[in-house]
Amino acid sequence: MFDASERERVRESLLEMGKADARIVAGAEVGSLVDGRVDRWSDLDLTFAVAAPVPVLDVLDDWTERLASQFDAVRLFDLPVGSTVYRVFLLPGAVQVDVSVTPAEEFWPRGPSFRLLFGTAGEPRPTPPPSLRDLFGLAVEDVRTARVSTERERYWQALYFIESLRNHALAMACVRRSLKASYGRGFHELPESVLEAAGRTLVARLGREPLLGALRAGVDLLLAESIELGSPVDQLRPQLVALSSPGPL
Repeated sequence: MFDASERERVRESLLEMGKADARIVAGAEVGSLVDGRVDRWSDLDLTFAVAAPVPVLDVLDDWTERLASQFDAVRLFDLPVGSTVYRVFLLPGAVQVDVSVTPAEEFWPRGPSFRLLFGTAGEPRPTPPPSLRDLFGLAVEDVRTARVSTERERYWQALYFIESLRNHALAMACVRRSLKASYGRGFHELPESVLEAAGRTLVARLGREPLLGALRAGVDLLLAESIELGSPVDQLRPQLVALSSPGPL
């Protein structure tokens, strides 16, 4: 595994690339390196502003070639979010590097974990947390699909949706407690009682009985974290209970 000195070497090189690239007008670091959560396993998150009218992908593609040549970096995937494109790389020693580029006119902090390193940025515009209502709706779909998959004896598919149900319910728990909800970042900070309830959704073996038992536990967790939603939950509660019951549908 890599160490912090290797991550710092990559960081300094990327910042030099940004400052030397005439298409780049600002750069910042985000994530754990900013908010004090950094440890030896933390990835490197850098974000850059691209001057108009340069397409952001042109910059990313050029930088990808340089990272591959200089650090033997392998591109994993792109994640477009609005006008920003995140490109994730893995370097030898399991160094993960996330580089994002945004048109300069839309370059501003989207959360507290943002430290401007050069250039200028707009006023902060925090990204709102996920909607409890939407997370509930996604979880309800998980419940239905998990039960249908179980009835069809598609047990691996049922397992997939039970896990998705758990993740959506835990994300709701995070939103309710002002914790980070995306990618499970706040799950470890949830109360032990919530995590114990989530643990009952884990499936030890595939089969109708264990899957339905996990589904019932998932519905219990979902309903416990949906108490603030009122009418939609009241309307759907009987169906959710029926979908997660062991009897025939």
